[in-house]
This record gives sequence, C-alpha cells and structure tokens, in this order.
Amino acid sequence: MDMSAKIYVAGHRGMVGSAIVRNLESKGYKNLILRTSKELDLRDQAEVNAFFETEKPEYVFLAAAKVGGIHANNTYRGEFIRDNIMIQTNVIHAAYINKVTKLLFLGSSCIYPKMAPQPLKEEYLLTGALEPTNEPYAIAKIAGIKMCEAYRDQAGCNFISAMPTNLYGPNDNYDLENSHVLPALIRKFHEAKLGNEPEVEIWGTGSPKREFLHVDDLAEACYFLMQEYNEKPFVNIGTGEDISIKDLALMVKEVVGYKGNLTFNTSKPDGTPRKLMDVSKINTLGWKHTIPLRDGIAEVYESNIEQHPIFKESVTS
Repeated sequence: MDMSAKIYVAGHRGMVGSAIVRNLESKGYKNLILRTSKELDLRDQAEVNAFFETEKPEYVFLAAAKVGGIHANNTYRGEFIRDNIMIQTNVIHAAYINKVTKLLFLGSSCIYPKMAPQPLKEEYLLTGALEPTNEPYAIAKIAGIKMCEAYRDQAGCNFISAMPTNLYGPNDNYDLENSHVLPALIRKFHEAKLGNEPEVEIWGTGSPKREFLHVDDLAEACYFLMQEYNEKPFVNIGTGEDISIKDLALMVKEVVGYKGNLTFNTSKPDGTPRKLMDVSKINTLGWKHTIPLRDGIAEVYESNIEQHPIFKESVTS
C-alpha cells in the first residue's frame, strides 16, 4: 500500500475500525476516507454506489458490522442477518464495480460449527451445524467470505477475508445487555467494587473456554495481511491460547481490585463450549500477537477509568 493511497475504513468508529485507523495513522498514512453511519448508510445500495463512484478508494478495510454478545445475537436475530448481509453485499459489490485494488473483509470466529474440533482450522468451515444463538450473524459472515471468493473467481478481484477471535480493547461496548463477555465482566466488577457489593453474577457455568485478542494486535494483523497476503482462502487471526470464563472472571476481578465472591447463573446459556483458533497459518506467514491478555485487560481498565463515559459516571455518582 503506497503511503499516498486512498484507503477507506468502513466502520471507523467501531472498536475494530478505529484500531485500524490508529494503526494506519501511526504508520504515516494520511489519505484515509472515513464516513459515519449518519453520513453513509452502508445498508443503502444507492448511497454506497455513489460514495464509491465519487471517492474511488484504492484499498478497503471492511470492518463495519452489526455486532453484539449472546443476548444481542439471540434477541435481534432478524436485524443481525439482514443488516450484515446488506452492509457487506453493498460494499463488496461497489468495490468490484469501481475496481478497488484490494479489499479485506473481516468476519468472526462464530462462523465455525458449534462442535468443530479444536483448535479451529480454516478448513473446518461448513462442516457442521452452527451455534444456534448466533447463527444469523454467522451465516451473514459466511456469506461475506463466499462473496469475496466468488468475485475473485469471477473477476479476479483481490478480495481477502480474515476471521478474528474474540476481541477487546479501546472503543469496546460496555452495555450489559448487548456487550461481549470481557467488557461486561470489566464493568460488572468495577461497579461491584464501587458499590461494595458482596458478589458478582457470571452468566453460565464458567466452564466454556474462550480466546481473546487485543484489537490493536488485530489491526496490526489486518495491515500485515493487506501488505502480504493475496490468496483466496480466508485466514484466522488470534493468539492460539484460550482461558475458561471462570478463570477470565478471576483475572478481571484481580485487575479491577474487587474483593467479593463470584456466583454462576447456570440458567443462562453458555454458548459454544470452546472456540480456540488455529493460528498456524498466519503465524507461518509472519505475524504473531504481542499483547498478553492480563496486560491488555489492565491497560484497557486503566484507560477506561479515565476516559470512558460509563466508568466516569460510576466514579462520580
């Protein structure tokens, strides 16, 4: 990517998109094209086509998506499949029509079958049934992968796909109804600490194992792939290491400094028993994560206390 190239980061205000923007800016890229959802509704085909025709981006990072945790995925099933399919269909097709040099589509580890062997290898896609709670979102992301492959097959487009594991970091969502497990735990323990609450409830049994990648590591991986990878098969991005939800909760508890007890609400769904990515492919290509999980959580917590509105409100209330 030439330093003067026009680069469109779709979803630049989200956790992933903002990390990609920070990464590019730190490397000296200045010709970034950014639009908020109010300025450009990616679900609107006419708006997207007009934007691409006017701006003519050379590179596209497709990080825009409707995202959420188990509760959000299971509650807003129609919106998750509709919005995500519309967003990626419009952007990928417009990139094809306007001869974008290269596009990177970002999916999710939930594309894999619920009971797939661990760790999850790229070739396990479409070999079994999906986790029911996030099936609509997963199907949308699988469609995005297949769209990139199809445009490559049909027209030779250099469209690549990457599947990140569970992410955390700056600009995460801390809404307790719609967030992922790690930011929800950080907020729960922070509020319990401030309120001197005797216990914190954790959804599920605590036994499922999850892998967590700092979003700044993901952004560096995305830049690496945009520079170095030009093949059809999608690539996993992760750490290759996982932790049980119980042990994660204990880690967050320690970082936050909460002294109470944990209780597990087993009436709540656990989701997939384990989701560990096989990252041997991207490691072989030359990229590896650099931020240890505990260090990343501590950095996120400290910065949130100072900057995030939810945490500042908790401190002052």
